[in-house]
Amino acid sequence: MIEPILKNHDLTHANTLGLPCRAERFAAPADMTALRHVLQQACAQGWRLTLVGGGSNLILPTSLEGLVVQPALSHWWLERQGENVRVHVGAGVEWHPLVMTLAHRGLWGIENLALIPGRCGAAPIQNIGAYGVELSEVLEAVHLLFLDDGRKVTLTPAECAFGYRDSIFKRELAGRVVIIGLTLRLTRQARPRLDYGDLSARVGPRPSALDVAEAVCAIRREKLPDPGQLGNAGSFFKNPVVARAVADRLLARWPDMPHFNVDAERVKLAAGWLIDRCGLKGWRDGHFGVHERQALVLVHLGGGDADELLTFAEGVAQRVHSHFGVTLEREPRKA
Repeated sequence: MIEPILKNHDLTHANTLGLPCRAERFAAPADMTALRHVLQQACAQGWRLTLVGGGSNLILPTSLEGLVVQPALSHWWLERQGENVRVHVGAGVEWHPLVMTLAHRGLWGIENLALIPGRCGAAPIQNIGAYGVELSEVLEAVHLLFLDDGRKVTLTPAECAFGYRDSIFKRELAGRVVIIGLTLRLTRQARPRLDYGDLSARVGPRPSALDVAEAVCAIRREKLPDPGQLGNAGSFFKNPVVARAVADRLLARWPDMPHFNVDAERVKLAAGWLIDRCGLKGWRDGHFGVHERQALVLVHLGGGDADELLTFAEGVAQRVHSHFGVTLEREPRKA
C-alpha cells in the first residue's frame, strides 16, 4: 500500500523541541516501494525535499515547502553467528526501545546508548554517543539510497568518515542520500564499559547489559528533561575540542575545568561546564532557557519559534566566547 501524501501537515510534535512547523506536503513511507514512490514524485514535480527522523536533533522553521519525508521503515531482525549477533534494523525503528529490547536479550554493545531519543536512521548522521561509547564502535554498515538515481548503496564505518558528532552524512552526502537501515554488530559476551562518570557505582560487580542500560537511563533522567514534558533537543552544543596550549592556559586559571585528552595535540572541554561558569544555568529569556540542572540543554518553554531559539543560542555561545575565548558549535541541524 502506498501511503498518501498529506497536505499542510503539522510537524510540531515531530520535533522534540516542540517548535511550531507546518509542512506543505508530508509522507511517512512504511516500506521501500512506498519510499521510492514518494522520492520519484518529489523529483518529477520538482519539490524541495526534506528528510526527517524522530526530530530529536532538528530545528524546524515555521513552515517547510515542498515534501517532507519521514521514513517509517520499522522492521528489524537478528542474524546469529555464535557469540556474535548482527542486528539488521530499519531507519524508522525508535532507538531507545531497540536498545532496551536487545539489552533484555543479553546482547552487549549499545547498552550505554540507552534513552537517546530519535530513530535509527538518524543515529549515524550524528554518530550518537554517550557514557564512553559511540555508535561507530558497534556499527557494521549503513544502508542508503541516493536521491538522484535511486541507487541502493551500503557503506562501511570507514566510508562513513565518523568523528565526534560528525559523519560523511553531514558533509559530502548531506542532502544527497536517505538512510534506510543499519547493521549493528553486538555480542553475547559480557563487555561492560563502566569507566565514564559514576556509571560503575550504579551497577554491581557483574552487571548484565540490562543493568547497565537501566543505570544509564537513571542517570540521564536525573540530569536531562523529558522532551515529552519540556521541549528540548538534548545536548544543544558539542563539547569543544581545542589545542592543548589553549586548554593549558584555561586550566591555569580554572584548574577544576573538566577536560579529556583527545590526542597529543587536542583536548576536549565540557561545554556544559563552560556555560554554567558563565552563570547561565537556569537563565531564561523569552520562550527559551538554559536547563536548571544541565547547562548543555536548551529548553523550549512554549510559544517560541526557530528564529528566537537560534538568537537565544547565539547569546549563550557569545557569553562563553567572551568569558573563555572558546567557540561553541551547536549539535541540532536546521531543516
